[in-house]
Amino acid sequence: MKRNYRLLVAGLLVLGISCAKNPFTGKSTLALVPDSEIFPSSFQQYNQFLSENKVVKGTKDAQRVTDVGMKIKAAAEKWLNANGYQGYLKDYKWEYNLVDSKEVNAWCMPGGKIVFYSGIMPICKDDAGMATVMGHEVAHALLNHGQQRMSAGLLQQLGAAGVSAAVGNKSAQTQQIAMTAYGATTQYGGMLPFSRSHESEADKIGLTLMAIAGYNPDTAVAFWQRMAANSGGQSQPEFLSTHPSNETRIAEIRNLIPQAKAEAKKFGVAFK
Repeated sequence: MKRNYRLLVAGLLVLGISCAKNPFTGKSTLALVPDSEIFPSSFQQYNQFLSENKVVKGTKDAQRVTDVGMKIKAAAEKWLNANGYQGYLKDYKWEYNLVDSKEVNAWCMPGGKIVFYSGIMPICKDDAGMATVMGHEVAHALLNHGQQRMSAGLLQQLGAAGVSAAVGNKSAQTQQIAMTAYGATTQYGGMLPFSRSHESEADKIGLTLMAIAGYNPDTAVAFWQRMAANSGGQSQPEFLSTHPSNETRIAEIRNLIPQAKAEAKKFGVAFK
């Protein structure tokens, strides 16, 4: 009993000191793996991905990805500098690439490594649509969502090990039931809601970044409506998904637009 108590106290101490406050949300979040370890791995994985896929160079669309990306990056720097976080992005190595793929997707790895798939370009339609996507994906990186997911995954594994040890002297059937229950509870009650909250956070900060960069956040609604239409309007129940439903996301974005415009106005960017 004393040994378990010591382990619990040690675990709580680790959690207490392994937190980082994010400037965009003001929240203290788990940071069990530091950026000094995450960024080099991210850069290596990004370079490997580029070497294994067809990168589009020298086209108008490829240049648009870079141009919009640089504007979103500049918007992030403006916001951070204005709010007392000068140098926050010093370890980021920004890079923007268009990759030839029918997949309707884009992503940003920790440290500012961005990929747009050519399949998403018709859905983006114009630079404002691209800014919606770029702002959202860059926001994931700025909010340290990769770090948080990795930390949450480590905690989930630690919990699984604890459950396994707790029922180690029980029958094989009891052990299987306990582990299945633990997996379902942490997945549907923890990890999936955690991921959906990240998507909502990225939508919020992404709207602010695109607005500061000069792109009207009203256009984000039309983009997500096109994304919903592209998926045929079919989606799995929200509680089973890593993302909010199309309806939830669009409603949340409509509510967030006034706040994004108000933030942009502080930087001399005004919209009707």
